[in-house]
Amino acid sequence: MSEETIALYGGKPVRENYLPYGKQWLDSSDTQAVLNVLTSDYLTTGPTIEQFEKRIADYVGAKYAVAFSSGTAALHGACFAAGIQKNDQVITTPLTFAATANTIRYQGGNVLFADIDPNTYNISAKAIEALFTNKTKAIITVDFTGQPVDYEQIQKLADKYSIPLISDAAHAIGATYHKQRVGSLADMTMFSFHPVKHITTGEGGIITTDDPVYHQKLRDFRNHGITRDQNRLAVSDQPWYYEMQSLGFNYRMTDLQAALGLSQLNKIEDFLAIRRAIANKYNEAFHELDLIHSPYQLPHTNSSWHLYVIRLQLEKLNVSRTEMFRALQKENIGVNVHYIPVYLHPYYQQLGYQKGLCPQAESLYQAIITLPLFPKMSEEDTDDVIAAVKKVLSYYEVLS
Repeated sequence: MSEETIALYGGKPVRENYLPYGKQWLDSSDTQAVLNVLTSDYLTTGPTIEQFEKRIADYVGAKYAVAFSSGTAALHGACFAAGIQKNDQVITTPLTFAATANTIRYQGGNVLFADIDPNTYNISAKAIEALFTNKTKAIITVDFTGQPVDYEQIQKLADKYSIPLISDAAHAIGATYHKQRVGSLADMTMFSFHPVKHITTGEGGIITTDDPVYHQKLRDFRNHGITRDQNRLAVSDQPWYYEMQSLGFNYRMTDLQAALGLSQLNKIEDFLAIRRAIANKYNEAFHELDLIHSPYQLPHTNSSWHLYVIRLQLEKLNVSRTEMFRALQKENIGVNVHYIPVYLHPYYQQLGYQKGLCPQAESLYQAIITLPLFPKMSEEDTDDVIAAVKKVLSYYEVLS
């Protein structure tokens, strides 16, 4: 145990100001892009949305992109386009934000949670295959923290059972798998543009796909199920005419959001480079610490590092993860935890899911802490995080 008193017990914190775990980075070019739309003819349903969609599709190497009001809305659209219906089964990971599973439930589907790989923390291909039944209609993977899943192995399973692979890549824009960008590796891929993500539109999300049928269904779904496509209308001799052909939602992105997204996209490579540099600095600083596990990276992948998650070696510490979390917060380091396994939430417990369903995910959850990681962090900020982690670990280390 270190003799230096930690802030939790009255010592001086590592830094004076609180450092959040994530934060957007906006500049004058972003402001001007939004102002330009504010003085244009379209605040929504205008040309800026299509421009943003094309830029995203081109960036990830997909044929199409369809923008939505949020990442959740986008993933809901993907479940609709995949044809998920009442009592269909969809396999996904428990180590994700609740929205991943919720969008399956929105369509009336049943969620099958497959356990994670203990090294990568991503969904395990073996665990996926063990859950297949004749009611399984899709797989939704999650590129946890920005590290791509093993797309090759999981795509083989999707092909074997002739079901679509949907990628929740909310964490992973700019990540690569065998040098191919995430966004062109699954039948449909969702990206999120929440303020803590790599680029932001305030709120917003998008689906990328190469499939023209999915593309059409996604576009209809975000706009109440309505189409104006003359080739698909029952009545074609009335120029004002449109039809609601399916039950959709008002999930449209605004031109204001799209303008911000376009401006942010100009800076994405710089943002990614900074994130990777911070992650590398953390890796170097924590490499020889036997009190934590640093994130493992699957070979042939290049993470976009949305999150940096450390796994505590609790058997070598004399406190729980909760106490570690509080101690780091008191050092003014805005740590977080990603995520509570989805089926442990009361809603899913009421549906009959039980603790013990995914042992690897539950074990990991008890020991993980997310450290701050975002492009606007300075060198001093990064140094403060490292100093605080080492200070608190040293204080709580079990002496042999």
